[in-house]
Amino acid sequence: MDTTIKVDTEVRDRLALLANERGTTMRDLVAQLTQAALTADELRDRAERAEQYVRLKIASDLSADDLTRGEDVWAAVEAGNVPESLTDDGRRAA
Repeated sequence: MDTTIKVDTEVRDRLALLANERGTTMRDLVAQLTQAALTADELRDRAERAEQYVRLKIASDLSADDLTRGEDVWAAVEAGNVPESLTDDGRRAA
C-alpha cells in the first residue's frame, strides 16, 4: 500500500536530487534514510553497548565523571572545537 507525504517544494527537490545522484528513486531513498536514522531507543541501546565495550576492553574503572567528560569532548568536536586534551602539545588547534 502506498501513502503520500507532504513536504515543502525545497525538500522534494532535494530528495529528487539526492535520489538521482544515487541512481535510485525517491521512494527507495526515503526508505534508506529511515533505515539509517536511529530512534531514541536505538541510540540509548547503542550508547549502553558502547559503554559496556569500553568497560570490558579499555577501562574497567570508568566513572560517571569520565562519561560526562567524554560527552563534553564529543559535543565540542561536533561544534567544531578541538579540546586542548586532544592536541599534541596541549595548545588549541588552529
